[in-house]
Amino acid sequence: MIRVEKAGLFSTVQDSGRPGWQYWGITVGGVMDSYSAAVANLLVGNTRDAAMLEITLQGPRLHFESGTWLAITGGDLSPELDGKPLPGWRPIWAPAGSRLSFGRPRLGCRAYLAVAGGISLPRVLGSRSTHTRAGFGGLEGRPLQEGDRLAFGASALPIPRDPHRPLVPNWYVNANAALPLEAPARLRLIPAPDWTNLPRAGQRSLNSEAYRIGSLSDRMGLRLEGPPLPLPTSGERLSAGVTYGTLQLPPGGQPIILGVDRQTTGGYPVLGTVASVDQARLAQLKPGDPVSFEAISVERAQALYRARSHGLRRLQASLSLRWPRVGLI
Repeated sequence: MIRVEKAGLFSTVQDSGRPGWQYWGITVGGVMDSYSAAVANLLVGNTRDAAMLEITLQGPRLHFESGTWLAITGGDLSPELDGKPLPGWRPIWAPAGSRLSFGRPRLGCRAYLAVAGGISLPRVLGSRSTHTRAGFGGLEGRPLQEGDRLAFGASALPIPRDPHRPLVPNWYVNANAALPLEAPARLRLIPAPDWTNLPRAGQRSLNSEAYRIGSLSDRMGLRLEGPPLPLPTSGERLSAGVTYGTLQLPPGGQPIILGVDRQTTGGYPVLGTVASVDQARLAQLKPGDPVSFEAISVERAQALYRARSHGLRRLQASLSLRWPRVGLI
């Protein structure tokens, strides 16, 4: 059991989302950074879609009333266990009575906290993900609050020989290639028809680092700030389905990248869609971060996605061999 002593800025229970309901106007939702979330779950013996905490910029303070394995991935939000800095991207045993807290954000925007067995909450439309705008899922459809208590399911991992002491293995998952947070974000974009109708000057602006993430950004969308873009010459369009990573151009000329809590349809011109393989990098962008785009083909985006999927499967297989070597009973 986890007790929330301090809520933090915006921490929610999320899993892989609720696909299949968009025809009712219900977006998929779920974690913004599915790569980091999947790795965190694999590190503690969960399935990739187990429920976890998505922590934004300023994290909570959590009291573990029972011992558990945990893993923290995604952005570096300066986690500490009982006041001692905690490394990420590896499994960690947190004894009963320990406290997990977060400091200033060093890299990225969102961290993912997985516990062995996953967070146990009722499913709504097949998912435990929190949809704050609709007010359902997670903890009553809202972010964490002080005093909340979170149960977790049965762990697939054995406990350490000494469960009263923290255990931090000296091995970790190297995510630098998949999630290069220290480098400026250059998102690969699958162009839409409106891209070819965008004047060349607008295309060049998006290919440079002329844009930054605006302060009015959240899980619904990331607003870009920079030189206003001229509207495509194609004129008005009918509303159509949109997805995570859709790059829209509203009348004001400042582009918007849609997030996981987006609306299900939109009528603004669509310049393209961020390739799935770069959605993890997109999720880690915070206000003020520069961003640029690189147009690629659908075939190239599919090849990159397959390579990422194969890498996660290899990681899952290797972790099944690694666990017997960390000093467990």
